[in-house]
Order: sequence, then structure tokens, then C-alpha cells
Amino acid sequence: MPHQKPKPRLTRRGFLSTLLRATVAGAALSLGGAGYAARIEPRWIRVERRGLRLPRLPRAFDGFTLAQISDLHFGRAVDPAYLLAACERTTALRPDAIAVTGDFVSRLDNGEAQRVQEAVGRLRAPYGVYAVLGNHDWWTSPAIVSQAVEAGGATLLTNTSVALSRGADQLHLAGVDDIWEGQHDLSAALASIPAQAGVVLLAHEPDYADTVAADGRVDLMLSGHSHGGQVRMPFRGAPILPQWGRKYPAGWYAIQGLQLYTNRGLGTSEIAVRFNCPPEITLLTLQAG
Repeated sequence: MPHQKPKPRLTRRGFLSTLLRATVAGAALSLGGAGYAARIEPRWIRVERRGLRLPRLPRAFDGFTLAQISDLHFGRAVDPAYLLAACERTTALRPDAIAVTGDFVSRLDNGEAQRVQEAVGRLRAPYGVYAVLGNHDWWTSPAIVSQAVEAGGATLLTNTSVALSRGADQLHLAGVDDIWEGQHDLSAALASIPAQAGVVLLAHEPDYADTVAADGRVDLMLSGHSHGGQVRMPFRGAPILPQWGRKYPAGWYAIQGLQLYTNRGLGTSEIAVRFNCPPEITLLTLQAG
């Protein structure tokens, strides 16, 4: 039965931390909270660092670092200069590889394709930059977005995979196309990967993890899509979440042997606010065994 990570027991320190966050949130709401949610937190990027132990990770890849960003949403709601700087900051973390899990644009009528190409071009890593499309990319033009992503130097994993090599060992990165629009094909994405190989899957919508977990061939799935809800109320969580992003909206989950990480994204929807849910760059360190 798919399950979320267990909730930790609330310690005194944890209670005080939660109380402090709630107090700060209340103060923000009462003292110009709207301005904070619209102007400050949407640009207040947090780098989330996490080590993940993968049973099938080859020993040669122990310590391999993988940066993830998601949901840039080039369009009228997000400042392009902020997104370009975020991509430069991702590169500055010096990851071994970079994954971008979809929704590059919200619209395509004011030079967004060129901005996508420029942003992707600022992402650099020794083992490459890899990406999948999201639902908003499909709702605009998947062909134009794909061309911009590839022109920027990233490899699109459209129901396919690549093998990264260190000596004789390989780590496989796979990607499925957008789930919401029914473009995904997990069987095709994993078709060329040997049995029992270590696999990291990029999939825009996190709630697809239940299907991936049931398949059993993927060790780690990286997603975005939900933006973490953008607004998270103390003690209550996100009041609004999108389809395919309601069950696993943010952070780390363990689901039948599959590990899932849902990135909160860099951009926002057309409602350009964030509260208690800052934008995110994820830096994952993969550990063998």
C-alpha cells in the first residue's frame, strides 16, 4: 500500500520551532503580509540539501551530487532576471549533474522561448543537464519549448533514458513526458535499462509515483508541479494544490521502496505569491547501499 513518510514525534524543540514559525507567519500576515508574500518570499530561494541512500546505486557513484530545479514558469508572473540568477546559483553549487523537472513556461508570446534557452544555457555540470516537460509546456507549445531547452544545451528525456558512466559502473537517468496530458510512457522510458540497474526518474507530476513504485524498477523519482502549494498555512498546510500534485506536494517520501523528492519550484503560477513555501534548489547527494 503506498504510503507517505511517517510523521516524526513532536519534540519540545520541534514544538518551539513550529510555534516560532507560526508566530512569524502571523506577524507577516498582520504586518504587511501581502507585500511579503508577493515581493519577498517568491525570490527568497532556499537550497535544500539531502543525502539519499539508494540500494542499487553503483559504488562508483557513491557521493554523486544531483541538483534539481523545477517550474521556472517564464511568463508575466516571474521576473526573468531572477530565474537567470537562480540558474547561475544552481551551477555555482557544482553538482555532478542537473535535473529540471518541467514547466519551463506559462506562456509563449513575449520572448519566453529565448529566455528558456538562455536560462538552460546557464546550467552547467560535468555529467550534463537533463530535463522533462510539464503540463504548462504542453498547454503552450511542446515543440517550441523542447527546441529552446535543447538549444540551451540540455538533454530532454522524453520517454527515454541515458546512462552516466564512472569506470565500468553506470547510473541511469530516465524521464517520462507529461502525465496530465497523457504523454508519458514508463515502459518506453525504462526499456533499454538492464534489470537491477540503479535508476533515477524525472517525472513532472509527483502523484505519478504510485504507478512508478508499483513497477519496481526505479530507485528515485524527482518531480515538481505542485510548487509546494505556494501558500502553506501553519498547522494546516497548503489549501490549494493542483491535480496530480495533491498526495505528494513537497519534500521527501518513501513509497514501497521508491524514494520521491518533490521540488517546490523556482517560479509561481499566474497568482504570483508564496507564503511559508519559499522557492527551492535541491542538492541531492546519492549514497550507495
